[in-house]
Amino acid sequence: MGSLSSMTAKVTLSFSDETIEEARRFAKREGLSLSAWMDQAAREKALREVFTAHAAAVGRAGLDLESAALADAQEAALVDDALFGGGRPRAA
Repeated sequence: MGSLSSMTAKVTLSFSDETIEEARRFAKREGLSLSAWMDQAAREKALREVFTAHAAAVGRAGLDLESAALADAQEAALVDDALFGGGRPRAA
C-alpha cells in the first residue's frame, strides 16, 4: 500500500461523490492509498501541463521536431544498410 511517509503537506479538499469514488477505485486497483493516488494524479496532471506548454512553444517557434526525428531515423537506416548490408540484422 502507498503511504504518506514522503508527503509533507496535509490539506483539506472537496470532491464530488462520483469523483472520490472513482479515485478510491483506481487507488485500490493500483495498490495505493487514496492520498498517494491523488498525489500521483496531481503530479501527472502538472507534468502534462508543462509538456503541453513546451509543445506549444516549439510549435510557435516553427520547429518541426517530428520531421527531424523521422529524417534521423531514415539516415540511421541508410547507414545500417551501408555498414551491414540491406536486410541483414546487425549484431547487438
